[in-house]
Amino acid sequence: MPRESRTSAAPARTSAAPARASAAPFRPSALFRPQRLLSWLPLAVAAALWAWSLPRIGFRDIGDFGLLDRFPVAFYASLVVLSTGFLLSLRRAGTAPWWPLSYCVAMLVALKAPPALLYDSVRYAWASKHDAVIDRLLAEGTVYPRAELSGGMSAYDQWPGFFSLNAALIRAFGVQGAASYTNWAPVLLGLLTLPVLILIYRTFTDDWRLVWAAVWIFQLANWVGQDYLSPQGFAYLLFLTVFAVVVRHFVRPGSAGRLRDRSLLDPAAASVPPPTTTRQRASGVAILAPLIAAVNTSHQLTPVMLCMTLTALCLTRRYRNLGLLVVTGVLMLVWDLTMGRVLFLDTLSTLRDSAGDLLNNSRAGFAGEPTGPGPELVGRANILMVLVLAVLAGAAVLLRRRLVRSALPLLLAAAAPVPLFAVNDYGGEMLFRVYLFGLPGTAFFAAAALVPAVAGTGRARRPGQALARGVSVVALPVALLALLAGFLPSYYGKEGMQYAPPAETAFVKRAYDRAPDGALILATTGSFPGAYYRYDHYERWFFTEQEVPENLKMLRDPAGYLDAGIPDGRPAFVILTPSQEEATTGEGYLPPGGFDRMSEALKRSPYFRVVEESAYGLELAHVPGGTRGTTYATEEKPR
Repeated sequence: MPRESRTSAAPARTSAAPARASAAPFRPSALFRPQRLLSWLPLAVAAALWAWSLPRIGFRDIGDFGLLDRFPVAFYASLVVLSTGFLLSLRRAGTAPWWPLSYCVAMLVALKAPPALLYDSVRYAWASKHDAVIDRLLAEGTVYPRAELSGGMSAYDQWPGFFSLNAALIRAFGVQGAASYTNWAPVLLGLLTLPVLILIYRTFTDDWRLVWAAVWIFQLANWVGQDYLSPQGFAYLLFLTVFAVVVRHFVRPGSAGRLRDRSLLDPAAASVPPPTTTRQRASGVAILAPLIAAVNTSHQLTPVMLCMTLTALCLTRRYRNLGLLVVTGVLMLVWDLTMGRVLFLDTLSTLRDSAGDLLNNSRAGFAGEPTGPGPELVGRANILMVLVLAVLAGAAVLLRRRLVRSALPLLLAAAAPVPLFAVNDYGGEMLFRVYLFGLPGTAFFAAAALVPAVAGTGRARRPGQALARGVSVVALPVALLALLAGFLPSYYGKEGMQYAPPAETAFVKRAYDRAPDGALILATTGSFPGAYYRYDHYERWFFTEQEVPENLKMLRDPAGYLDAGIPDGRPAFVILTPSQEEATTGEGYLPPGGFDRMSEALKRSPYFRVVEESAYGLELAHVPGGTRGTTYATEEKPR
């Protein structure tokens, strides 16, 4: 059965048409015909608005709402115009797919490129952490999977695939280091994910409107922030690639059965993928094995998610490929029991306490409630985004039962990660990871609720279809604008934690360089740039990354609390920065004003002396026994 779109297929050109018609010269006036004008004009207007607004984004003076109140009105206008142009392009999605593609790429760049173009430092503290891992790998040329490093850094030596790849690329292209391209990672990973999503969605529908709407919703709903320069972002791309190959080329013979009867399928459902022989599937396993191995060498959780997804696919006869599942599981266990043995066994030992604790495993983060206008808005936006997607996807599952039959693998893949809530909290991030891995399927069914089904060839239009089309005319733009409104605070609402000026990073590096090897470095949290600079030379104690009641106890006597936790004879230094204040207050580790009270108490205490103080940070050295005397260093004031 042909795979072309049934929604906007162009009339076939007859043999009677003049041959020279197809070679007619291009006329500039054709660009101003209504149909073409509506295709390119919104894109051009949005690009002009976005380019004009870019240098006017006040990222150096981030307020309570992150960048939300620092974006010019023209920036928001460009996003609305892009959304409008995308909706118009859906009218010709089947015959002119390059227009929806252009708008999807433009929206990706518009949303995620500003930090890459504007910021003069690495965005996001964890990205600078990964930069430090790559620098160490470049310097030493090897990893130490059995070495014990503080702050959970040993895991990066046990799963070094992503970092080894970056080190190889840096040497091959001669760039200064990963920091030179780190901020471009969200854009690059988004562009690489785009064709994979199209392949996945085209497997289950011939309706190009549904494909592009699902891709658009995926981009807007992908607010989790795992697309930065990270093993998770890289492994997630490989995960989607493996999934795309499986659903397109691992169909068992004789499994289509009733699905070949188009009367049982949604009119928009794609033609049933041709079955593959045992030999073809075995060849497919051999081809996928290196990708699966790369996932296992790069990230701890993604192989588990892949196994869960392949297991869920085995519930359908079409994709019951036990051989692929066994190979995936064996590769995961081999790596976990060799290179990743230390952390793997340590994780197993904690399952006794976390298994079955659904409430604790599904909570977000370590601390209490977000504090401050920006973080509170982000929390509400996150919840609303999840609810909107869940309601839309649930409506499609109930109302488009035929599409559910044909796209059942996507529904199973969306639900596959959920059982992990019963296993572990993954450091307070299991909620976000389950959402991320279930997003491709959820976005597809959310789009199906907004894009009405079309009558198939030879079908009479049902009475309800006219109503569905009328509802879609309103529901689709409203839903897409609502998702856009939710994405912006979710992604940029806490930008005060994500951006730090280069002077703050330089301050942190100076503080580390003054400390002798083996010193204990104290900070409120690891969420600040340079936190893991030369991480194999020091031990770290992020003393507010614990339950809130313990932090309130610490605030009663900060100096005594920290002094009691520093081993005798161990040189220790406290590093406090504005980024830490943003993080500890915004994430709820400390109450408003708590960071300032703690800093002042440490400066007054005889247990600590000021080494350097400026607008970019405060460094204090621990004084054993509290005999500080008059050994203050000269304070460095901001220039």
